[in-house]
Formats: sequence, C-alpha cells, structure tokens
Amino acid sequence: MEITANFSLKNHNTFGIEAKAKQFVSVHSVAELKTVLQENSSQKKFILGGGSNMLLTQDIDALVIHVDLKGKKIIEENDDYVLAEAQAGENWHEFVLWTIGQDFGGLENMSLIPGNVGTTPIQNIGAYGTEIKDTFFYCEALNIKTLEVKKFTKEECKFGYRESIFKNEAKDQYIITSVVFKLTKQKHKINISYGDIAAELTKREIVVPTLIDISNAIITIRQSKLPDPKELGNSGSFFKNPIIPKSDFERIHLLHPEMPSYTVSETEVKVPAGWLIEKAGFKGKRFGDAGIHKNQALVLVNYGNATGQDILNVSKDIQKTVKALFDIEIEAEVNII
Repeated sequence: MEITANFSLKNHNTFGIEAKAKQFVSVHSVAELKTVLQENSSQKKFILGGGSNMLLTQDIDALVIHVDLKGKKIIEENDDYVLAEAQAGENWHEFVLWTIGQDFGGLENMSLIPGNVGTTPIQNIGAYGTEIKDTFFYCEALNIKTLEVKKFTKEECKFGYRESIFKNEAKDQYIITSVVFKLTKQKHKINISYGDIAAELTKREIVVPTLIDISNAIITIRQSKLPDPKELGNSGSFFKNPIIPKSDFERIHLLHPEMPSYTVSETEVKVPAGWLIEKAGFKGKRFGDAGIHKNQALVLVNYGNATGQDILNVSKDIQKTVKALFDIEIEAEVNII
C-alpha cells in the first residue's frame, strides 16, 4: 500500500477527465482499508470505486481511497435460490456474466452497465425494467469513523429511484465492501417488457429466451446506443428520468401529445429524459470537446479534452432548455464533484 501525491485521476473516471488527487492509495482488502482510515483519520478523504458515475469538475484536495476489493462466491443456496456475494471492487458487468454463466437469474437485464459492484446499491442502479433492489439481499459496509463493519438489509437501504440511504442520511459515513444478491436457480422471471428487448429477440428469432439470450440482446441494444467509455469518455445516462405528478403530465401532454410515458403509480408518471433532450434539439450536438451522443441523448460525452466544467455547462444548458420547453425539471444522475 503506497500513498502517491499529486496523482492523475484521468484513468480512474470513465469521462476521462484530467484531474489530480492530492493523495491517492488503492486498497485490496478490508484490513488494508481499515489501516488507511486509521492512519489518516485526520485527513479529508474521498472514496473512489470504478469512477463510472461521477463528473470531476476540479482537483480532489483529499486522500483518494480507491476501493479495489476483489472476489466473488456463493455463500448459500437451495434448490430455488442462491446467495451470491461480490466484493466491492469487482467489475459489475463481469459479475453479471459470472452469475449468468451459472444460470443464476435476476441480473441479466443490467448487463453492460459500467462501474463496480460496490457502488451499485448507492445509486440503486437499474436498466430495462429492473433495479438493484429487486435482487439485493444485503451489503456490508465499513463505518469510516468507528471502523466497524455493518450489515445493511434491503429495508435498511431505503431504496428509491436512483436513491438509497447511502446518498442521504448515511452519505459519507460508510464504505461498501461487499454486496450479496438473492438470485433464482430455476423458474427465472424473464423480463422483456421494457425498451427494445422483445424486438431484438424477434430479430434473433428467439421465442423462449434464456438468461444469456436476454443478456446478449441487451448488450447489443446498449452497444448500438451507448459509446464505450474506453473509446469515448462518458458516464452512461447523465440524467434521471423525471417522475412528475400525473396532473402535471396530463397538462403537458395536451401540448405535446407525442410525449411517451410510463405509469409509476396512481398519482405519478415517468417521462423519458432522453426524449425530452432530443426534442429540445441537443442530440448529437457538440460544444467544443463536450457534447451529446449522436445515438442517445441521455449520454453526455468527452470528445477528448473537455474539462468537467465544460460538460457541466452543457448539462445546465440542457436542463434550462428542457424546463423552458416542457416545464419539466431533469436532475443529474451522475455525481458532480
């Protein structure tokens, strides 16, 4: 374990933004993590996972602790279910493929989401009709001050749409070290109702899809819409899909009858942020080295040398324009640092 001063974070954030950490250390076990926290208790700290859900707009004047804990295993199983555990530093997509390879169902719709396992409960990540909360069993997290490991159940995590206790009352208090998922071994709940999954399966002439069929279809769909961060800096979906009161939707829908929507409850409706941004004229636009992807308006991109501030300015312009056109506010899903 070596602490490095003035460390470049360019390769530790999927936007590929050049920013410096005052100090940087990578930890590979809970014991190392405890040691670093203990020996640097008075220092300001910044916890870094896969760097896939953040926009760096400045240098980090703190000790950046890169959580690189590895390992995955089955901790309990019966004929119907399995409890599969992954350490926080495991790549999310690789973990999903590992579960599918053993015919464990539940994570297949979240294939190819960038990032590491440890950050998935913080955002309650989701895609194509599923969210982490659907299969989450518990996670273990280290209290930064007391250095005690606490187990958080699904109920204790207080999951919401891209929300959890770790973004609210427990923010900056814990570091997630591992996550356990309850996955099916038989009678898998195949979900093809969202987005383009059914159309992609039809194209492949698949009538009774398996878990790997679902995963492959979603990978194809995502690759057709979303740029690979290794080739074009991005953080996936930059904005949340806004959830608005049904009464507001009905009023706005009269002015924009082509607006798509998804019913959330008797009183709330979700509107696709990508549609709003595209209709506002931003899809495919470029502002210097910052821009909006040509295939998916939800994705902001770094064409090479954009700063975090450049991308933030574009996002604010989008928010302002969408509000003016549709009277709907869209929030960033990405953490602005």
